[in-house]
Amino acid sequence: MAAAKASEGATGTGGTRESRRPKGTGRIGGPGRIGGSVRAVGRALHLPFTGTARGIRKATHAHGAGESGLGKLIELHAVNGAGDVMITVALASTVFFSVPTDEARGRVALYLAITMAPFTVLAPVIGPLLDKLPHGRRAAMAGAMLARALLALIIAGAVATGSLELYPAALGVLVASKAYGVVRSAVVPRLLPPRFSLVKANSRVTLGGLLATGVAAPVGAGLHAIGERWPLYGAFVIFMAGTFLSFSLPPKVDSAKGEDIALLAADEEHLHGPHRQPVKRPGLRTVGIAVTHALGANAALRWLSGFLTFFLAFLLREHPLTGSSAAVSLGMVAVAAGVGNALGTAVGAWLRARAPEIIIVTVLAVVLGAAITTAVFFGAFLVACLTATTGFCLALAKLSLDALIQRDVPELVRTSAFARSETMLQMAWVLGGAIGIVMPLNGTLGLCVAAGVLALGWLTTVRGLIGSARHGGAAKARVA
Repeated sequence: MAAAKASEGATGTGGTRESRRPKGTGRIGGPGRIGGSVRAVGRALHLPFTGTARGIRKATHAHGAGESGLGKLIELHAVNGAGDVMITVALASTVFFSVPTDEARGRVALYLAITMAPFTVLAPVIGPLLDKLPHGRRAAMAGAMLARALLALIIAGAVATGSLELYPAALGVLVASKAYGVVRSAVVPRLLPPRFSLVKANSRVTLGGLLATGVAAPVGAGLHAIGERWPLYGAFVIFMAGTFLSFSLPPKVDSAKGEDIALLAADEEHLHGPHRQPVKRPGLRTVGIAVTHALGANAALRWLSGFLTFFLAFLLREHPLTGSSAAVSLGMVAVAAGVGNALGTAVGAWLRARAPEIIIVTVLAVVLGAAITTAVFFGAFLVACLTATTGFCLALAKLSLDALIQRDVPELVRTSAFARSETMLQMAWVLGGAIGIVMPLNGTLGLCVAAGVLALGWLTTVRGLIGSARHGGAAKARVA
């Protein structure tokens, strides 16, 4: 019986594996083999994308950021940065590079007048308006993304026809971008993982945006080489993705439980507990002397950032760095600023919340020294060093301001404090940019003006910040 079964297994109805294999599926050259090869090739081609996506997701969701929702915010902010840089590339080529320097100054001045000037009026409204929508933060971020996606298409049409629609559309992009920034700052405290400081969380979000900007900038330049409207089409696709990604944030982002309004005046009548008298203009002054002085110092640095952006853009176009073209000179300065900002963000995450007042005082003094040195010994190397130093110190100062808000501002009013501080800093950048436009193209003169503004900012804030650090800072915090 055993022999019979063995024989049947070898030659009987069951047959061998070879005899059971359907025709045309032999080991050599059959469809099964070809299908396996195709799948292997597909996996090989797909691996760079899926592997990169998995690596990004692993980095953004590390240390509890995935569970808290911070990882999704990091990814959303990266999308935001990539879309903004696409529009920046398109506008820069249209408003700045396409005409002679004198005409470009007029165009950019017109751009500022039509877009930035109304923005200075609208900016103070953004924070209070968003405070009235605490339950719709995801919708607000999605709306800011969708608005920029549609405005990118309008700008693309205006670029092709030379229509004046470019300017109001650019204003809309600017307002939507700043509205997103205000909401994002207010959302971060809601998504902190366990044992995560606010400054560390903000540094991660900022680094995500910087890395995405660095990747998207050359992509935008390549799209512009195809056609001047293509970066705007790219921005449309990116912002549409951001619109849907906004709703992937956790529902707790829309919760306003335990929140209140932050005031910017040390008014004893409105301290401690519910407001007994109506507050006509909410602000930030009840959050403590350290926060208000840190905000003033950051405003000086943000002013410098806006000033250098426009002043150096025209100066280097007219007088490029030694041995370089205008485009290369501007690229070098932009890269230096970006690298400095990234390093400052990384160092800020490492320092966490250690002596934030002293950090702000120190970095403002360092930038002041760099500005004076560059003004006196104006040269290519020093200009690049100044922009890198400004980016580095600006990042450190902003992260230190975040740490002070976390330390001194109660959770009741922390979200409102972030919204208002971000609005004030954006207004300082606009003012610096406007002054940079009208300055004569003289490097020494321009940087002397910049050093004067920084010196004023340092002198008016250093005493308060050092005093706050000396007396513990948090003990002086006032609550609305």
